[in-house]
Amino acid sequence: MHQLHLLRHAKSSWNDEADDRERPLNKRGREATRLIADGLPQAIGGLDLVLCSSALRARETAELALAGFAKPPRVLYEDGLYLAGQAKLMRRLRQLDEAVESVLVIGHNPGLHELAVSLATPGSAGFSTLANGKFPTGVRVRFVIGTSWAEIDSTRHRLVDYVPVKVLGADDC
Repeated sequence: MHQLHLLRHAKSSWNDEADDRERPLNKRGREATRLIADGLPQAIGGLDLVLCSSALRARETAELALAGFAKPPRVLYEDGLYLAGQAKLMRRLRQLDEAVESVLVIGHNPGLHELAVSLATPGSAGFSTLANGKFPTGVRVRFVIGTSWAEIDSTRHRLVDYVPVKVLGADDC
């Protein structure tokens, strides 16, 4: 069985002069990502691959969040994940090699939220929170994928975790 982890980038700064793709994390975003990093290896185990949007805020989230792994996972920064919608994200997941057992996708809303809702089995713990709530910056979800990557969109999958940063102790992140 495969595991899929989704992580929305942390809070970024808004600067009207900066290109959206080049917006960095703000102070709260960096602090929240450090909280995520503190327990991430224990919470999800090892990672075979990280697929990350090429946006600066996503790259910075990846760098900080993955700092606690004894064996750093392979990270691919992909332009195609920048503001990718649910359909594009699903296409990318279907292309994964079957040898990849555990993958983390770091990206943006609304695509990540839509992907999570489309994948989650309605009876899973946390499904109603996921489906009826928001997908805030820094939120992490984990799925157990019961199919091949190529068939990921053929069925729904068990949602194991829905972890907003506020649960980890961050205020208003």
